[in-house]
Amino acid sequence: MPVLGLQLMMLKDQINEKGMYEILRQVRELDIDAVEVSQVEMTDELIDDLVRGKADFGVETAAMSVSIKPGGNGFPLETEFDRAVEACEKTGSRFLRIGMMPFSAMVSKEACEAWAAEVEPYAARLAEKDITLCYHNHHVDLIQFEGERIFDIVRRVAPSLLFEVDLHWVQRGGMAPLDMLEAYAGACKLIHVKDFRVAPMPEDAVKRFEAGEMDMKEFYGTFLSLGQFAEVGQGNMNWPALLPAAEKAGAEYFLIEQDDTYGRDPIDCIRESREYLKSIGY
Repeated sequence: MPVLGLQLMMLKDQINEKGMYEILRQVRELDIDAVEVSQVEMTDELIDDLVRGKADFGVETAAMSVSIKPGGNGFPLETEFDRAVEACEKTGSRFLRIGMMPFSAMVSKEACEAWAAEVEPYAARLAEKDITLCYHNHHVDLIQFEGERIFDIVRRVAPSLLFEVDLHWVQRGGMAPLDMLEAYAGACKLIHVKDFRVAPMPEDAVKRFEAGEMDMKEFYGTFLSLGQFAEVGQGNMNWPALLPAAEKAGAEYFLIEQDDTYGRDPIDCIRESREYLKSIGY
């Protein structure tokens, strides 16, 4: 069974306030076995805390974030390739991940191919060191250029680059997540476990629209924005079917994530997601 972890983007403010070590203590108390590091500065101190957290609490580092060029999220491979490898060796992490391709790579088939070709040599070099580079999707990765999804272009041009599949974003992109896991079986190494709910129509918006205080364009914008990130088990995703399918597709880590908690304490949201997963056998 894949290891259950947490995407630490949810606790980046707490990490910056209390330090990574104390957050790993909390993660262990939530009965979570691994973390993915994202959206925090990868200082030597933070890396040392990951090492101590594994030794003291048994919390693995599932993956850390990288970008190709400086200015992105995590280690920039162009200038800190060796440091990223060293961090993996210290923490025991076997995975690095790219959180998103540049927006400029999403505009055409040629632009996407050029980005994937730029990534492939880094992914291949990392593979030589037994580190797998994964690409994290959003809904835009379901864009089709001449009948070929961005997913397909990345696999064709950068075969050494595998996937961190965010099942929420696959759903939002209009592809059935079960179909995606089957289509890309073997390449799906990390899985973001994030639910998708539809929020109630805001009563105030309805009243304003009916009173003529909101035009149709503004009201329809509200209508289209009802999709939300949700605690696992609190949305419409079929987790009892999805998680076994993800394991069959090659997943080694399941990582709880929720991009927005809508004012709730993220620890409460994480706890709720963890309790649901436990209720279905994870």
